[in-house]
Amino acid sequence: MSYYLGIDIGTFESKGVLVDADGHIVAQAARGHEMQVPRPGWAEHNPDEDWWGDFVYLSNRLLLDSRIDPKAVRSVACSAIGPCMLPVDQQGRPLMNGVLYGVDNRAAAEVDHLTALIGEDVLLEQCGNALTSQSIGPKILWLKNRHPDLFAKTHKIHTSTTYIMQKLTDCCVIDHYTAANFSPLYRVSNNGWSTALTDTIIEPDRLPDIHWSTEIVGSVTSKAAAQTGLAAGTPVITGTIDAAAEAISVGVLSPGEMMMMYGSTIFIIMPTHERVSDSRLWYAPWLFEGQHTSMAGLATSGTLTHWFRDQFARELSREEAFGVLAGEAMASPPGAKGLVMLPYFSGERTPIHDPHAKGMLFGMNLSHNRGDIYRALLEGIAFGTAHVIDTFRDVGKPPQALYAVGGGTKNTLWSQATSDVCGMPQILRQKTMGASYGDAFLGALAVGDVALGDLEAWNPRAGTIEPDLRTGEIYNRHYDVFKSLYEQTRDLMVRLDG
Repeated sequence: MSYYLGIDIGTFESKGVLVDADGHIVAQAARGHEMQVPRPGWAEHNPDEDWWGDFVYLSNRLLLDSRIDPKAVRSVACSAIGPCMLPVDQQGRPLMNGVLYGVDNRAAAEVDHLTALIGEDVLLEQCGNALTSQSIGPKILWLKNRHPDLFAKTHKIHTSTTYIMQKLTDCCVIDHYTAANFSPLYRVSNNGWSTALTDTIIEPDRLPDIHWSTEIVGSVTSKAAAQTGLAAGTPVITGTIDAAAEAISVGVLSPGEMMMMYGSTIFIIMPTHERVSDSRLWYAPWLFEGQHTSMAGLATSGTLTHWFRDQFARELSREEAFGVLAGEAMASPPGAKGLVMLPYFSGERTPIHDPHAKGMLFGMNLSHNRGDIYRALLEGIAFGTAHVIDTFRDVGKPPQALYAVGGGTKNTLWSQATSDVCGMPQILRQKTMGASYGDAFLGALAVGDVALGDLEAWNPRAGTIEPDLRTGEIYNRHYDVFKSLYEQTRDLMVRLDG
């Protein structure tokens, strides 16, 4: 038998699977870790503990639990949170913690500076994206401006998957889909690095080599084999960001098919026939040459549910907390007795791209309880998601089919509210572990053991979340309030930042 290893490094948890040639899972494992928030608006991981440490643990765990010969593993594929910014020295050692994706908005001043220097229209035309908290170029400039001593020692800038590939294969690589988030350093016209828009950030030779996601870029080294339990020489593919692998896991392959990932953030991906240029959305080449994708993401989603649990359910164990909170929220009616929450607890990404945006709970009175507030929190995330879906409709790219995936799909109130607010059914697949399963499929694809069309047999449909039109009428009123709250308080939010 042939087997394929897929490992995904997430914001709060990493997951891994071993899959056989028919798509059956022969072993799966998970390992949790924490996101560090050293300052408001910052978000970091320890790359050795949270990225490579999780990979090593999961690889060994999967091989031990499955009892298969490591030589039977045909390919290794990894995805991870992204885009991230990690400077490493000449020996590949991290010089600081990894700076996370758009949930980290420390480079807001650099975003404004580079946008003014280059121009938003030029950025959209040349890079496919406006500069936002998701962009890595401003974060590299932040490093250069605020920590010149570390920048001087920086040999390469890694993202999360790059760091794992370096540890696995001694190759410094990144996929095109992730590289497109390095604006203004990636140009869509030639799918490569360029300093044509500005040479004030970093030299291209200090960035990873760019490949397509399913290219085999190296093999497991003897040193990595000793750490991971894998056989030396096992092929390793470039990999990609977790959300892209998650989209593959549920069969998002054609233009108009959209993935909604319920994780630490809501992340949305939809392949398109041509490049869509709109400052409210993100663009990247898709995982395969000649294809395009439009994307969107909230800054806090699952992260917000974790925050609420840790702050307002301290009397409950972690194992029982979410179940109790879900029960209390279900006892609250749709609309949470008139509560509306803005989920902008770490600024917001799409479609408003505002690092100054603040969380807000509006409409409180003495009758409200914890369950009402938790329900308003979940509904607020659903409203933020609907704002993104409406943006896709505004640019003439309404989704034709919506596939839901991720741990949040187990929260029936959250996923149902999302369908109700967006007015769209969500298709569910039988296998819901997400990105790690997509990684395994991409690895099998890379070595020629499957074709794209085989994904339907690997992961058949399991059901649909249908929108409740009656509840949707209530949510429509609250959705209008949701949008007005931000518009009418946006200037006040900036004033709070001084």
